[in-house]
Amino acid sequence: MFPHHREREQPIFSARAHVFQIDPTTKRNWIPASKHAVTVSFFYDATRNVYRIISVGGTKAIINCTVTPSMTFTKTSQKFGQWADSRANTVYGLGFATEQQLHQFAEKFKEVKDAARLAREKSQDKELANTALTIAAPQFSQSPPVMCVNGPEDKLFRSQSADITLSSEKERIKKMLSEGSICEMNLEAELFTLQDSNSKLVAALHEANANVEQWKKQLTAYQEETERLRDQVADLEAHGPSDLLKDELTQSLEELEALLKAKDEEIHILQSKKADYHEMEHQRDEAIHRLREMEMRNSDLERRIQNTEQNLSNSLEDRDRLDTEIQRAIEILDIKIFDLNDLRQSLVKLIDK
Repeated sequence: MFPHHREREQPIFSARAHVFQIDPTTKRNWIPASKHAVTVSFFYDATRNVYRIISVGGTKAIINCTVTPSMTFTKTSQKFGQWADSRANTVYGLGFATEQQLHQFAEKFKEVKDAARLAREKSQDKELANTALTIAAPQFSQSPPVMCVNGPEDKLFRSQSADITLSSEKERIKKMLSEGSICEMNLEAELFTLQDSNSKLVAALHEANANVEQWKKQLTAYQEETERLRDQVADLEAHGPSDLLKDELTQSLEELEALLKAKDEEIHILQSKKADYHEMEHQRDEAIHRLREMEMRNSDLERRIQNTEQNLSNSLEDRDRLDTEIQRAIEILDIKIFDLNDLRQSLVKLIDK
């Protein structure tokens, strides 16, 4: 009855952007919804066949928008785009770091909107078919039983208390599900961001390793050239070279040493980036561990919900059985009262005689 969140909704695209909302008073100025760039993701709900745009900042959902066929994403500049959400009565704006990221998001928005349009058309066709079947089927109406005994209507306090208990139990179940879904959605968004950062760091690390190998070769060549120039300087100094040639060789040697120093600094920078990559891997492992714990908690919630549903079903059956017994007792009581009325009338006639 309540499918698992990861089976129900999956991320299909993600991008980093600064999120804005239109000022509800002026309808002209933009109000920042986040201090920094956040992850904006497209999610697909396979159960309801619905697409959503979600962005989470900390523990708060900045964007929670269901994509409809009537929505349009408009590029207002080279790095900024916007769309209107009539359900939330607002306009969202996204500022990207590059024009390419804006173009990718716009293309994905168009694809999702077309998919939402196809999903709505299929849903409408299905509803029309169900409506036709409903019209063709015979209609039966059942009026609720009137429970009265020759006077004001007697209320079944026991049935009302059972309804109140069932309603409170349903509200508690909905609250448990919403809390578990929000926590898991935050972890999935965080994991999706870490995976994206991880792939970028891996690509940068491979490129850095290739550059390090190349720079090592260049460094070896520079060192050999430096040694050769030093030998030439020493040889020239021994034979008494001219001052002009000596100055040129000294200047070349200083330039090579400065270049070697710059290459060493670049190698140190790449090594520090490699350490950052290991730290990101550690954070990713921690996020995966937290996600698994959340999955275990959701499994426990689903098990508890199934038990609660079983208890609700049993309670409903007991209530229906009790209603049937009460209705039977009322019918018997009506018959007894009718017999008593006949007996009373017979006694009145006998007394009159």
